[in-house]
Amino acid sequence: MSDSKTDRTILVVEDDPDINHLLMKITSQCGYQVKQAYSGTEAHLILSIESVDMVLLDLMLPGLPGEELIQKIRENSEIPIIVLSAKTALEERVNALNLGADDFLTKPFEKDEVVARIHAAFRRYQKFPQEKEIETELTYKGIKLNPESHEVELKGQYLTLTNHEFDILLLLMRNPNKVYSRESLYEQLWEGGYYGEDNTVNVHVSNLRKKINQIDESEEYIKTVWGIGFKLA
Repeated sequence: MSDSKTDRTILVVEDDPDINHLLMKITSQCGYQVKQAYSGTEAHLILSIESVDMVLLDLMLPGLPGEELIQKIRENSEIPIIVLSAKTALEERVNALNLGADDFLTKPFEKDEVVARIHAAFRRYQKFPQEKEIETELTYKGIKLNPESHEVELKGQYLTLTNHEFDILLLLMRNPNKVYSRESLYEQLWEGGYYGEDNTVNVHVSNLRKKINQIDESEEYIKTVWGIGFKLA
């Protein structure tokens, strides 16, 4: 994250044009660069292709709800997220914070408080930068998987995997005791809705198993939990 205000970009995610414009005006007057989105889906697209330093987020959004957007941001980023919402119930505030939001302001809000919360969030972020730790090599039976180099070895031989096959194996090895449903794997690795009939996950797991079996037929590595999904054997 940049040290200069003018190098910092804030994404305003608000479906009400008047409020969106007001927040854009408030943040730009403080010297920040501003991007605007009017739905959760549009915000997710912007975040996937552009770099921003903070998100000001409404919860009741068309397309992708604010709560889901928080979760998606937190999958790969620790940038500050400040929620500004008309939802005032305690459980709504607690839920947003538990999902990964850094702060919660209820509407209607005061300009000076928005500015103060933005400055405070940036100060915390600078003081305690949430840099991701370099993930160490994962091992399971004969498999060695390096998340950083994207390499997999099985009994000393390199295992050539597609990106999705690698991601499935990585997810299973990170949580060896967890059973992942097909729906969960699809939504986490393909970032889209799961409609029940899609055979994509089964195909990739099957191909992954075949590649493993070509090197080591003596061990079971991926177990099917019937009626639920998959886990490490």
